[in-house]
Amino acid sequence: MPAKKIYRKWLMMIFITAISTLIVVFVTTALNIYWYGNNSSNIKADAAIVLGAAVWGNEPSPVFRERINHGINLYKNANVSKIIFTGGVGESDELAEAIVGKNYAVANGVKAAEILTETRSRTTYQNLKNALEVISGHNLTKFLIVSDPLHMKRSVLMAKHLGMDAYPSPTPTTRYRTFRSQIEFLLRETYFYFVFLVFKI
Repeated sequence: MPAKKIYRKWLMMIFITAISTLIVVFVTTALNIYWYGNNSSNIKADAAIVLGAAVWGNEPSPVFRERINHGINLYKNANVSKIIFTGGVGESDELAEAIVGKNYAVANGVKAAEILTETRSRTTYQNLKNALEVISGHNLTKFLIVSDPLHMKRSVLMAKHLGMDAYPSPTPTTRYRTFRSQIEFLLRETYFYFVFLVFKI
């Protein structure tokens, strides 16, 4: 066989092997993200950090409401003593996500004195980073991160990167219920998980 054909065959084998490896790594990571977010534990902590999501006027969106309700349940079941709501302003005529979360929680029995808020963040990483600033001086050291199941692994990874003693507390239900919506969310989360692993952004 001519050397040129051998070289091409060798390059093709390397290419196929590399693509196959990438696919296996991506699929394995996606499955790990899925299982991680769908296995909850009954851990107690000082506070729950509820990650922000969209608001509709003065009301939480269905996705955000799921997170807030879970934070409220953790508080009422004495798994945490405080709730930290995160999230800034999406549209200029809306309240900050954290304020909407606080108002909803107070209306549902959480003491306002047991709620902290940060109102400047726009991303998950900012949610967590700004929450650290808010808790300064409050003697809070152990945290439950509250978000959608498929968002858990990346969120906890970010929290630990910031030095938090953080644990997952996924919402027991999710607005992403259809197969298509879950697959889209999972693919997006897997991509951003790798982005954070590599670039820390």
